[in-house]
Amino acid sequence: MTMNPRTTSAPSRAVERLVRGLPTSDGAGVKLTRVLTQDLQRRLDPFLMLDAFRNDNPDDYMAGFPDHPHRGFETVTYMIAGRMRHRDSVGNEGLLGPGGAQWMTAGGGLIHSELPEQEDGLMEGFQLWLNLPARNKMVAPSYRDIPPEAIPEFTNADGVRVRIIAGASHGTAGAVERPDTEPLYLDVHMPANSRFTQPIPAGHNAFTYTYRGGVSIAGTMIPDRHMAILDNDGADAVVIDAKEASRLLIVAGKPLAEPIAQYGPFIMNTAEEIQRTLRDYRDGLFEGASVNRL
Repeated sequence: MTMNPRTTSAPSRAVERLVRGLPTSDGAGVKLTRVLTQDLQRRLDPFLMLDAFRNDNPDDYMAGFPDHPHRGFETVTYMIAGRMRHRDSVGNEGLLGPGGAQWMTAGGGLIHSELPEQEDGLMEGFQLWLNLPARNKMVAPSYRDIPPEAIPEFTNADGVRVRIIAGASHGTAGAVERPDTEPLYLDVHMPANSRFTQPIPAGHNAFTYTYRGGVSIAGTMIPDRHMAILDNDGADAVVIDAKEASRLLIVAGKPLAEPIAQYGPFIMNTAEEIQRTLRDYRDGLFEGASVNRL
């Protein structure tokens, strides 16, 4: 679908700061960049973490992410290149490939693995952690595979291609909608000398992540592999310009404004809930059944 003319009238949010991210490893040694780190959780509420990985050396990704637990939030994995197999303790299984996504609600707790199904070539993608409101942290776990063809997209008059993983853009609804946090998650492919304007409610926290080329927002350049935290300055849109062919993510959501207590892969609201989570995990209550004890 092709959208009509570029929007030029909406004032853009400014860029509050740029973030390069921290090189690290996770799982069984997968090399990645942690872009949204724990110290940014309050500022970018309801988002808890963003990992970006782009490796063409199999030694950097082949061991994958063996069995590990989660509770209290949702994970959204989006692949650009490569193949990853998901399995979890409540019986879900799926193969995530290029252009596809998976949306997992850990809720009351599960154990899952994400293991590569390739021996060479590029492995590239992102994992975003999205918080759950306190009243929903112990819901039954769920999992959804979203193949590439199930992600709605459109192209605007400037040739900008927009894939809508969550939320909505210019009248096109995305693959996933969520109450409470109202997440927006776009993958935007911009040709050289193009512009894209995305409305964002003024009260929502928002950021972009450039993963090819470089773009400009309100006079600030955001180069490859950089996150731009967008200012909460009252503007209800972001206007992005690309002088060169570029790709980026646009992510926004409604803050929960609730306490955050994190211990590794467990994110609750209080230290007491974390201690109960550790006991539940130790006692095997994440194996095959949801837990509703809070």
